[in-house]
Amino acid sequence: MKLLETTIKNNVLTSMTKILDENREALLKANKRDLDAFNKEDQAMFDRLILNDQKIDGMIKAINEVKAQEDPVNQIISDITLENGLKVTNKTAPFGTIMIIYESRPDVTVEAAVLAFKSNNRILLKGGKEALYSNKILVDFWHKALTENNLSEDYIKFLQMDRTETQEFLRNPTEQLDLIVPRGGERLISFVKEHATCAVLISGRGNNFIYIDESAEWSKTLAVIINAKTAKISACNALDKILINKKIENYESKLKDLQAVLKEKNVTILVDKSIKKVLTDEAVIPEDSVWKEEFLALKCCIGAVDNLDEATEMINKYSGGHSAAIMTTNDENADNFMQQVDCAAVYKNSSTRFTDGGQLGVGAELAISTDKLHHRGPLGLKKLVTNKYYIIGDGNVRV
Repeated sequence: MKLLETTIKNNVLTSMTKILDENREALLKANKRDLDAFNKEDQAMFDRLILNDQKIDGMIKAINEVKAQEDPVNQIISDITLENGLKVTNKTAPFGTIMIIYESRPDVTVEAAVLAFKSNNRILLKGGKEALYSNKILVDFWHKALTENNLSEDYIKFLQMDRTETQEFLRNPTEQLDLIVPRGGERLISFVKEHATCAVLISGRGNNFIYIDESAEWSKTLAVIINAKTAKISACNALDKILINKKIENYESKLKDLQAVLKEKNVTILVDKSIKKVLTDEAVIPEDSVWKEEFLALKCCIGAVDNLDEATEMINKYSGGHSAAIMTTNDENADNFMQQVDCAAVYKNSSTRFTDGGQLGVGAELAISTDKLHHRGPLGLKKLVTNKYYIIGDGNVRV
């Protein structure tokens, strides 16, 4: 797509915020059609599907935050003049066309599009069928904002395809496709990686861990665990696994405290064989594979470890590489944990729920990347670009 001036892009975003604000009723009506047709057995997906005035306010806020950010395109990364006289400048450049595949969340239709458009990328939105009516009207809003500013609707395109059609499109794209971001569970990610013929950036599963060190401050630990586990079970930054050091003072009574606060919040608890000796009423984790599961439910596992190294080893073996936290008053242990745990975000004495573009100062995000190339963590505006070298010479030839 042609590179647009920042002012033009920001004018489109201004139009979109106005359209969203003035058409709340129509959007909520479309969302109700999706909600009425949804099988509510999957509570996490249902929660992500719901729109209300607060979520619309959040969409508008996300657009305004992106509008206020510096244009990420054509920024100079490096600029040198070589001994042979060549002037070599490396600048940021758009990817081209990005495809995002996602389920349930209509707000992704806004956040993904605003980020792609401001970074001068074209975006193909492949939302789930459960959010069909919500997504269609949001894309209509985008098209109205584009046409109001004399731009092609082609910058933001909605793809309505079933699984077979999606598979064929990934294998044999009918249009330019430079990057795919699958935003969902492991089955979706595996499906895309198997069939895609271009670069795929993984927004992986959560399955986040908290390790309770022997020097942890207990009241803060309980507060962090309850927030991380129960504040929003449908979020990829929610807590699923708790590891506790056996040497913590009053080990058995603290385990019972933890059990009590989790039960108060209706959290189902699974325990390893060591914890079972104390929490005798809880079910034992049936197999090691459960440690790898992302629950997206009021459910967690509690396991006992002998030391920090054992906790680190377990997290690196079983977690989704998303977020992990340590609760401790020992700075050396915290530094060791944060350096050795292989996750996109590592925390000391804080809830994993902060792994979010807005919370970490990035603004709106396309996804939380658990890949190591080209970026890890919240995929915000500045990371939706690649780079290009500009070389200026005067008849230079290589000898």
